[in-house]
Amino acid sequence: MMSMNCLINCQFSCTEASLVGDSGCTEMWFKVWDKISTCGLKLHHHYYQFIGSTRVSESWWRKLLLSWVICWTVVSIWIFCYMNSQATEKRKETLASMCDERARMLQDQFNTTFARYTERTAFERPLTSGVAYAVRVPHSEREQFEKHQGWTIKRMDTLEQNPVHKDDYNPDLLEPSPVQEEYVPVIFAQDIISHVISMDLLSGKEDRENVLRASKSGKGVLTAPFRLLKTNCLGVILTFAVYNRDLPLNATPNERVQATDGYLGGVFDVESLVEKLLHQLASKQTILVNVLDTTNQSHPISMYGSNASDDGLELVSYLNFGDPFRKHEMHCRFKQKPPWPWLAITTSIGILVIALLVGHIFHATVNRIAKVEDDCNKMMELTKQAEAADVAKSQFLATVSHEIRTPMNGVLGMLHMLMVTDLDVRQLDYVRTAQASGKALVTLINEVLDQAKIESGNLEPEGVQFDLRAVLDDVLSLFSGKAQDKGVELAVYVYDRVPEMLIGDPGRFRQIITNLMGNSIKFTEKGHIHVTVHLVEEVIDSIEVETKLLPKNTLSGFPVADRRQSWKGFRTFSQEESIHPLSDSIHLIVSVEDTGEGIPIEAQPRVFTPFMQVGPSISRTHGGTGIGLSISKCLVSLMKGEISFVSIPKIGSTFTFTAVFTSSSSSSKEYKSQQINNHTNSVSSEFRGMRALVVDPRPVRAKVSRYHIQRLGIHVEVVSTFKQGLSIISQRSNVTHMVLIEQEVWDRDLNSSSLFINNLEKIDLSTSPKVFLLSNSIRSSRANPTTSGVCNLTVIPKPLRASMLAASLQRAMDDGNKGNPCYGELPSLSLRSLLLGRKILIVDDNNVNLKVAAGALKKYGADVVSSSSGMEAIELLTPPHQFDACFMDIQMPEMDGFEATKRIRDSEQNINNRIHFGELSVQTCNNVLNWHVPILAMTADVIRATHEECLRCGMDGYVSKPFEAEQLYQEVSRFFH
Repeated sequence: MMSMNCLINCQFSCTEASLVGDSGCTEMWFKVWDKISTCGLKLHHHYYQFIGSTRVSESWWRKLLLSWVICWTVVSIWIFCYMNSQATEKRKETLASMCDERARMLQDQFNTTFARYTERTAFERPLTSGVAYAVRVPHSEREQFEKHQGWTIKRMDTLEQNPVHKDDYNPDLLEPSPVQEEYVPVIFAQDIISHVISMDLLSGKEDRENVLRASKSGKGVLTAPFRLLKTNCLGVILTFAVYNRDLPLNATPNERVQATDGYLGGVFDVESLVEKLLHQLASKQTILVNVLDTTNQSHPISMYGSNASDDGLELVSYLNFGDPFRKHEMHCRFKQKPPWPWLAITTSIGILVIALLVGHIFHATVNRIAKVEDDCNKMMELTKQAEAADVAKSQFLATVSHEIRTPMNGVLGMLHMLMVTDLDVRQLDYVRTAQASGKALVTLINEVLDQAKIESGNLEPEGVQFDLRAVLDDVLSLFSGKAQDKGVELAVYVYDRVPEMLIGDPGRFRQIITNLMGNSIKFTEKGHIHVTVHLVEEVIDSIEVETKLLPKNTLSGFPVADRRQSWKGFRTFSQEESIHPLSDSIHLIVSVEDTGEGIPIEAQPRVFTPFMQVGPSISRTHGGTGIGLSISKCLVSLMKGEISFVSIPKIGSTFTFTAVFTSSSSSSKEYKSQQINNHTNSVSSEFRGMRALVVDPRPVRAKVSRYHIQRLGIHVEVVSTFKQGLSIISQRSNVTHMVLIEQEVWDRDLNSSSLFINNLEKIDLSTSPKVFLLSNSIRSSRANPTTSGVCNLTVIPKPLRASMLAASLQRAMDDGNKGNPCYGELPSLSLRSLLLGRKILIVDDNNVNLKVAAGALKKYGADVVSSSSGMEAIELLTPPHQFDACFMDIQMPEMDGFEATKRIRDSEQNINNRIHFGELSVQTCNNVLNWHVPILAMTADVIRATHEECLRCGMDGYVSKPFEAEQLYQEVSRFFH
């Protein structure tokens, strides 16, 4: 019914359009088809909603289909009849309009011809066939009148009774008018009707009535149609009475007869008159016109036209020639037969065809449904099997990950513990090689698991609050050792407008940066690797690129691939997608440029293809799985960003990606916070307000140094030479607390460097500034005898990070220790200060993991207690107890870590409630009002669901196996201060 209503509405719309024209209907047909399509989709939806899930019997559907066809056949016939009737009505209206127009003009010709007739000259009228004048003569004046005229008054009725042909007519042969009271002989007539001269109008029956009515009424009187003598055409005479004086409007008929002096008559050739009129109104659609005198309804007289008709359609218009006694009509018909109603035929047939097609479609659909339902049932079974297989695959990945990571944790942990024992150089090299191989294997496992999660669509970004600059510092720490071994300059620069805290997924952001920097470290043997972070709107407003002025205006002086070439395909930089300045979203653009080997031109199209290497030689030389960039591209897409690159062989590569985060200050939503490197924040207050001088002739490198120093709250000024530095220090009223010299400047001229130190000591200052050397290689700095022998000179290793820089400055500013901190010393010192004297419980069913974890924690001064089961952990952590934290494995026999954590939290809640309600005293519970021991999950699973389950069951953190000092520091720093 819904489909039928839609089609009927469409039919009425097209019917209305047909009255306007074919073009209107053509346009309407497109709307009709859109409506039919929409209705068909709705019907299809309702069908599947109500009856699509059940089998429709074949007999019921056949009856419905037959009813459908019959119904629409009837509808099509009705539409044809309706549209045909509308066309007929329109044809009638057109004919009526044309007929009324001709009748009105014909009346106007009669009315205007004799209006104020006596005011016209010479009695000449273009529409009259002739004019005659008859005078009124009394019987007493007849003889005198006849003598004066020279002829005898003739009888009219003789001519009426015996009409003759114009060639046989002789007025002298007519009989004289009989004796009567008065006569009305014609004394003047135009040539065409000159035969009526001397005729007595009162002697003719019809003429007598006409002249008497004319004199009594004072209006024009028409005669019945008659054949004109000479032309043999139908004509009429319009007669007017002529009075010998002016009469009032209310004069009586007798007064008008007495005042009558004569009669004026005009002869009209009706056929000629109508012909002229129709000739003036010639139109494309010719009509036939008949003019009738219908004074006698039973015997109407045809004045013009033929009674033959080719069309049954005829309309009548009434004529008024001024004589109320005479009745005239104009009958009009079309000359041609009506055309075939093609519009109605095509419309009705078209709708019927559409209805039959719809019926056929649904008939085929119903026949298909039975098979589709069977196939659907089979597909549902297959889907369940596929889902079960997917779950099994995920479980398999989690299990394999755990089983591989568990022994790897033991291997790496034992290797790390072995490194701190007494080993010779060869043994230490072997241990380091084994540890590096193990870490590479863990990285490979992580990449394969990430690729599997990406393919299954289970990879989802987090939404936590994090410090972007601290994340980048952590990544720098991972690659600082390799960069120093190669002598490659490694640096990070974050522009000031980038917010301190963002909301997003720091782990995935760290993974992208790690992948890109890992590739750069792998393929770069000289020069630099430079990471920059901008706001996208900042780049759009002012495209500030360090390489735009000089090709070597870079971090290390080596040329690089211009990163602007990688922005061309970014939608972010197109005019169509503008960034709203008031939005809470933070759009970042991150670039990682290097001066490595570059990517060959033929290999660049497949860079982001999973498991694809640039070339076989590259793979053998550097190794790798070839999925890091593919994973990075997927992670960037998850962050609503884009990634691209530009690479020049033998010059280097620049990878650029965008990411969308949320500003933590503008968001009202509560997010869990991830605190990273809080040590930096605590020590930065010690340097706030100090002043530093950086000596570096290279602008980009100096800007990086100033960025990291300013993060500690220190005011920084940059100079390019020692001379400028001495001038500023000696002339400045404010104290300069520290001078940081780039190693390249120091090594360029050792004499000038020593002279600078000597001149610096000679300046009369209340507090002598501390001198630091910014070195890209610790070994080269220690090997330099000039460096090691200079007083007050402390080496700060690169890459610069806020934490390492703060530790170096703190050590030098506090106790004047000139020793150089080893790489990785800060986390060790921080962990030692956090874990010293802490009692920590480790729960794991694997003895190797227990030894590794216990050895790592004892290294930092913690008091470690080991447990091999969840039940034992519950007993040990039942309040009151002395433990400060717990590292708990997840997969254990008898009771896993999830269940053990839930029971521990229930026990703590029970004790807290009893303390709250006074059932237990605080003194008996070690003076603790609220028991909640930090429990950190220690597992080899890296599946997101495992992480979420850890938080759901009450755990406070998550440490994946194998873990290192940085991971421990990040987690325990949230609980220990």
